[in-house]
Amino acid sequence: MAKIVRQGLGRPARAPSRDPAQEAGPATTMMRETDRPTRRSIVRLGALLGATAMAPGLGACVADGLVTGAVVTPERQSALDVMPVLLVATTRKPVGSPPKAPYFSSERGRGLSFAEVRLSPPDRSLIGKVSSVVTGDWTIGAVPKVETGGAAADAFAQAALGRDVLIYVHGYRESFESAAVSAARLSDGIRFRGVSGLFTWPSAAATFDYGYDRESALWSRDAFEDLLKALVASPSGGRINLVAHSMGTLLTLETLRMLRAEAGEAAMARIGAVVLAAPDIDIDLFTKGVERLGPDVNKITVISSTNDRALSLSSTIAGGVVRAGAADRERLEALGVRVADASDYGGGLINHDLFLSNPEVQGVVKRAVARAGGGA
Repeated sequence: MAKIVRQGLGRPARAPSRDPAQEAGPATTMMRETDRPTRRSIVRLGALLGATAMAPGLGACVADGLVTGAVVTPERQSALDVMPVLLVATTRKPVGSPPKAPYFSSERGRGLSFAEVRLSPPDRSLIGKVSSVVTGDWTIGAVPKVETGGAAADAFAQAALGRDVLIYVHGYRESFESAAVSAARLSDGIRFRGVSGLFTWPSAAATFDYGYDRESALWSRDAFEDLLKALVASPSGGRINLVAHSMGTLLTLETLRMLRAEAGEAAMARIGAVVLAAPDIDIDLFTKGVERLGPDVNKITVISSTNDRALSLSSTIAGGVVRAGAADRERLEALGVRVADASDYGGGLINHDLFLSNPEVQGVVKRAVARAGGGA
């Protein structure tokens, strides 16, 4: 069995015990495939997440092969390479009419809004040769139009008509712009061939607003369900793949539970892969939510890490109950979900957003979408 060794700052990390391309049984994807609140705790959580946001170049340098001198060559183009457009559904309040930067605020809107976001890609000619600080990242080029009101969900579905969709749902402390960039990085990173989408809810993007963010995420459930209903109602639509991160996994799991209860198995049959990356959900709440999905639990892949420091602090804020994303693999497997244990794949101090920065972990997302018959 080949050993997979993570690249680091000039020294190898310990090798995982199993090959990341293997799966141990039908319900397990192995990466080894790839609170009582206090002000001090919230400060530490914000500082940790801030450190993650401020160090994209470090993660990109490792992924780009700067440690070994190798140049990373993409297997094939993603759909974003050909047409850099991101479909956005959001419960944030729009900024300006016509739209102007930052396009959507941290305030709660009156309902669901839809926009086609034109993206600017990083400099492909330099990727793999120099740091991402030089090549840059995906950026928002323009948001020509925002559609609000009852037609927003149908407008998203119409724009995605006939193709597989990958929808990213972000986590705590994310602005609209940072969420859009993460959605682009994810879709491009797994070379997704369908439509790239983002569901973004009104995060305050501020350290001390964890409570506001959590309530905003839950407040957005009905709008997210409306979007999914519009997508599954299209007879010529493709698979709907969902990748949610951190606090966004709570919104996603709750919405899927509602969708199954109200629209039934026919609607759930159109849902492809459901990847929950570092789920910031109380393990007991997670267990109840998963149980309500019945046989559709087999669509779920959890990317966990027992050394995720952000989830450790979130657990402290929530009274000490372990978060699903930091739970032991065996406990998660018992629920029937696939589990990708990323504990050995962290490239930094936080280990909270490895699905965006680590190619082995991105491979987990890619394989999940491929298993579901999606466009990866």
